[in-house]
Amino acid sequence: MTPTAGPILHGLLVTLELTALSMLIGITLGVLLAVMRMSDNPVSRSVAWLYISVFRGTPVLVQLIFWFNLSALFPHVTLGVPFGPPLLLVNINALITPFVAAVLGLGLNEGAYMAEIVRSGILSVSDGQREASSALGLSRRQTMRRIVLPQAMRVIIPRTGNQTVGMLKMTSIVSVIALSELLYSAQAIYTQTYQTIPLLIVVSIWYFVVTTVLTFGQSVIERRYSHGVAATRHTPWLQLLRTNLNPLRKANS
Repeated sequence: MTPTAGPILHGLLVTLELTALSMLIGITLGVLLAVMRMSDNPVSRSVAWLYISVFRGTPVLVQLIFWFNLSALFPHVTLGVPFGPPLLLVNINALITPFVAAVLGLGLNEGAYMAEIVRSGILSVSDGQREASSALGLSRRQTMRRIVLPQAMRVIIPRTGNQTVGMLKMTSIVSVIALSELLYSAQAIYTQTYQTIPLLIVVSIWYFVVTTVLTFGQSVIERRYSHGVAATRHTPWLQLLRTNLNPLRKANS
């Protein structure tokens, strides 16, 4: 193993961890925000709209630098009884490490984009199917779980896969906050060895390999959820609903 292999592999591991955690936060937030956007409550809709507008309307680089420098605005956070002794004193500078700042910046930004992906997937299912499900006696939760989500996933999964691949490559931007991910590790080496081009080629190869693996995994999941799509397109939706709901109705009878 060459002397540069260790730092490069460590940077690759940090990149993978950062991608996974950021997408986990993004997907979780995206589902929550999508539900809020489609809620009948005007306050929930307004809060979700404001969040999505702010995080989609500002550069992710600015958001990363903001979280990294949050301790300059709030050096400490004190928890306790009002006008009483503090019970807990949190040092924000120690809490918001470069890794935490990167996860917050990328994850919270991704949540705004995932919200629109999830919402568009749910809206792709026609209202007629929801009305038919209600007429057949299904609750809103049963309709969402058995009718809407299986069809919405066919729209959500490809776009989520694309977002994951994009997130993997976007992690390279966190090098500006001195996080030792893949690109920053290579930069730290070539500033000493001056082998800039060879190391950038190595980094590009690793990005390409991981992207290829993610793309293959995405295609496998897409094939699973697209099973029966051709038949669904040519089957009347009311007949499709009855076919899907007959087992549930028998179980409840």
